[in-house]
Amino acid sequence: MTTARFWRENASRYNMTGAQCTVCGKVHFPPRSVCPTCHRKSIGKIVPLKLKGEGEVFSYTVVHEAPSQFEMQKPYVMAIIRMKEGVMVTGQLIDIDQNELSIGMKVRATMRKLGSDGPDGVIHYGYKFAPVRQ
Repeated sequence: MTTARFWRENASRYNMTGAQCTVCGKVHFPPRSVCPTCHRKSIGKIVPLKLKGEGEVFSYTVVHEAPSQFEMQKPYVMAIIRMKEGVMVTGQLIDIDQNELSIGMKVRATMRKLGSDGPDGVIHYGYKFAPVRQ
């Protein structure tokens, strides 16, 4: 992701802010200005919606061969999370033993460091998901 795009999308990433179409009620994340279901009918009828940050694991995979910037984290778990609002979000699962992984596991979004642009560059933060312990 380019630095310019990263900064442009900071508000939605830091706050998990999506958008909801007031015509059909569908929630989108990242936010959209036009609903892909309602098309022209949704213009001007999309409102911001802050996601609760809670969801469950829909699917996951363990990454053993990582890109160079994630080499220190491997093996790590990437998952598709079905948020309570119904949208699917891809994110890293953290603070979990791989033997505990299961489909349907309750998780919660947490703010963490995603990476940086070199040793003196900008540090990128964003959401990752941690299990909800009972």
